Amino acid sequence: QVQLVESGGGSVQPGGSLRLACAAFDSTPRMNCMGWFRQVPGKERECVATLNPRGGTTYVAQAVWGRFTISQDTSKISIYLQMRSLEPDDTAIYSCAAGGEIAHGSVCACRDLKSRGQGTQVTVSS
Repeated sequence: QVQLVESGGGSVQPGGSLRLACAAFDSTPRMNCMGWFRQVPGKERECVATLNPRGGTTYVAQAVWGRFTISQDTSKISIYLQMRSLEPDDTAIYSCAAGGEIAHGSVCACRDLKSRGQGTQVTVSS
């Protein structure tokens, strides 16, 4: 099972930006679905974005549409979540997740991302 380690969290003022990174420590080029979730204590975990390396197809949740972008490096070992125009409601623990390999061009389903990292805290406040 792949080990996922997130980095890049921190505190930022409203309107600011952060970039999260997730490294997959099986060290082989990956074609498996990957994505990002977030969770606030006491609330349900929310799927933020997914990416299918086979074709680069992405899904971005409506709550962050136009502000967050998911991407992958060319080695396909790491994925990123670029977050812009951050709002206090974006405060959460963000975790990386991975699933299986799906068809080229298909959208990765959040429910299929079973492997998860420990998470990194993102705090947006003035």
